Amino acid sequence: MLTAGQILQLIRNGTCRTRKELIEYTGLSRSTITDRVDRLIDAGYIHESGVGASGGGRPPSVLDVDASRRLMLVADLGATHVRAALTDLAARPLAEESTGMRIDLGPEAVLSWVRQAFQRLLDRAGRPAGEVCGVGLDLPGSVDHTTGRVIRSFLMPGWDDYPVGEAVGAGYDVPILVENDANAMGLGEWWTSWRETDSLILIKVSTGIGTGIVLDGRIYRGVEEAAGNIGHVRIRESDDRVCTCGSRGCVASLASGHALAADLGQETSQDVVRLVQAGDPTAIARTQEAGRTLGVVLATAVSLLNPGVLVLAGDMAETREHYLTGIREIVYRRSLPYTTRNLEIVTSSLGDRAGIVGMAVIVMEHVLSPTAVDTALQDKAAS
Repeated sequence: MLTAGQILQLIRNGTCRTRKELIEYTGLSRSTITDRVDRLIDAGYIHESGVGASGGGRPPSVLDVDASRRLMLVADLGATHVRAALTDLAARPLAEESTGMRIDLGPEAVLSWVRQAFQRLLDRAGRPAGEVCGVGLDLPGSVDHTTGRVIRSFLMPGWDDYPVGEAVGAGYDVPILVENDANAMGLGEWWTSWRETDSLILIKVSTGIGTGIVLDGRIYRGVEEAAGNIGHVRIRESDDRVCTCGSRGCVASLASGHALAADLGQETSQDVVRLVQAGDPTAIARTQEAGRTLGVVLATAVSLLNPGVLVLAGDMAETREHYLTGIREIVYRRSLPYTTRNLEIVTSSLGDRAGIVGMAVIVMEHVLSPTAVDTALQDKAAS
């Protein structure tokens, strides 16, 4: 006996678009399907969006997700930026704003801006907070999904064990989801451009280096929520440069935007990007070298996971082919030919919006999951 939440999934994925199709596909009685569908319509999850082709008699009403009645608030936090967005239930943006802000200012300052931005976005759209059905936030560190707290981050002093979920979701009686930024970006890229691909790896190279792994449309986080810490693989232990994690010879200490900026006498990874875009030969050569260094580790990842696509994101993606050329050179050289036969190595298609898009998809999938929908319907019936 399928629940209303499971019926919703059949409508969402296009398996069934009318009541008649639901009856034929599930084998449930007309009265049962009518009950499930009516409850979903009454709760605002679906609506009748038109009429389908008639096989004789009255044309059937087409059922579709009602994305306009519910809202989501999401935020993307980087080492030096914060972006917030208001979206509908299809993860489509309704309003966005961003600002330059260092995450090492601490959680109180950064999350205060996020909360205020959320309210500004609602005000701008003329929508009440009561229409918000989910809130999500990503940040550059490992997080505990059950508590919404930061487990560890080398770029975020003062954030460890901070109740991020509670702080950002204050005032909203809805699910609050917290995610690693590279994971959210990876899912955003997969959802937007690569849904036919079973396996995707996104490498974010900005101040640091992070990796998001998407397998069969799901984020792979690892047992300790630490999957993707590729930036802290040690490849030159004799190197003098000390990584933010305290070790020597990590990939991040050799190939991150911060490492490149230090080598080139610049302040930030964006400064490096500007040099490369201006055609500075030293900056271009160092950027390609960094891509080759990262490529050594990525070749192992390719052999291990055999992904369909590697996506370069973050500041270094803005150097376009220069950083990417170094990655391609080593990955193709060091990997077995059949593991790279159909591999695409590309730059991000979403740019600095990848995290926002991915976070919106994460919240959407949670809010519209069968368990969440059935629970919400039960609470509504009991109230």
